Amino acid sequence: MNAISPLESGSDAARHGRPSIEARLLRRLLAAIGNPAIEFVLWNGERIAASGVTPVSRVRITDRATLLGIVGDPQIRFGDAYSAGRIEIEGDLIEFLCMMYRAAQRADAAGSVARKAAGWLHRPRRNSLEGSRDNIHHHYDIGNDFYALWLGETMAYTCAYYPTADATLDQAQIAKMDHVCRKMRLRPGDSVVEAGCGWGSLALHMASRFGARVRAFNISKEQLAFARERARQLGLQGQVEFVEDDYRNISGHYDAFVSVGMLEHVGRDHYVELGRVVRRSLGANGRGLIHSIGRNRPALLHPWIERRIFPGAYAPSLGEMMEIFEPSRLSVLDVENIRLHYALTLRHWLQRFEERLAEVRGRFDETFARMWRLYLAGSIAGFETGTLQLFQVSFAAAENNDIPLTRAHLYRH
Repeated sequence: MNAISPLESGSDAARHGRPSIEARLLRRLLAAIGNPAIEFVLWNGERIAASGVTPVSRVRITDRATLLGIVGDPQIRFGDAYSAGRIEIEGDLIEFLCMMYRAAQRADAAGSVARKAAGWLHRPRRNSLEGSRDNIHHHYDIGNDFYALWLGETMAYTCAYYPTADATLDQAQIAKMDHVCRKMRLRPGDSVVEAGCGWGSLALHMASRFGARVRAFNISKEQLAFARERARQLGLQGQVEFVEDDYRNISGHYDAFVSVGMLEHVGRDHYVELGRVVRRSLGANGRGLIHSIGRNRPALLHPWIERRIFPGAYAPSLGEMMEIFEPSRLSVLDVENIRLHYALTLRHWLQRFEERLAEVRGRFDETFARMWRLYLAGSIAGFETGTLQLFQVSFAAAENNDIPLTRAHLYRH
């Protein structure tokens, strides 16, 4: 009898020289995603790759339960299995993930029922006042010392801006802050409110380099403690105030509003509310900038990243971002997409992370280290394949006529 019994194990099938059920399943999956140059190696030694394709990456799966879990819920279980060491990727991890992202884009274009079901099952957590605090604590309050291992001197955890491809990480982060300040045309004495200030690098830069007075809002205790200490060291306490509060509670009037890397944590349900906060903060000559990871069209963030790394996160399309501006009579002045700058930034972060891997393992464990490696590498793949974008949107109050006629101010040093 040539047919394989439904109960026959992969090892039994391999001994008889026949492909196992698992092997046939993986071959079908490869075909469904366009036969990328990937080879699977099962726990019994079976090798599965598309015919006529030379693999550039190899995926080793340690046991049947891991494979079945991935087949049942690939969006969550693949990342979990990699983190736990039940999957090993041989070859360049970023190249492998780029192939998988492109395959996912093809499946997404097909509009499969499975994709829609996954979107329903893996909805992001909400960003209510209480929920936002929990979500931010999950990601940012795991220790300033951890982030200091790989973020660089500026401690900026957002996309840098590379004036040249060979710029260092710190040079590119400073160039990003200069770029943002020029877009807002900051002048000495300007008052600025910042929503979501991270470890305070932009707030301190606006004060020290451009002479602005800054109120910066954040709900991460760890980040605020670091920012306040750095302000003290730089003698900028009188110029920069770090406020532990939610952006929804911003009060007062300012010349400029800025948010770099915070919109991803707002949640689309709150975009109109954010617009109202911006509008009431700005006078008739007010202007601002929002810098955010985005999408070419609406889509949920990868559910594994939302669940394991960034709870409550959502990256909007430009159309969705307009829900901030249109209801509150804010005029969009300029949009720049710098996604390839984020790919470069992430490559620098990942390199530094790998160089300090022993310390990461010592602070946490091997599972944590692998999880963050996958997150950083997967983010690089997202930006390099165009799955993710990075938008900087400059805007002003609708009645503000004090706006430049050209973009010359952006590149004047």
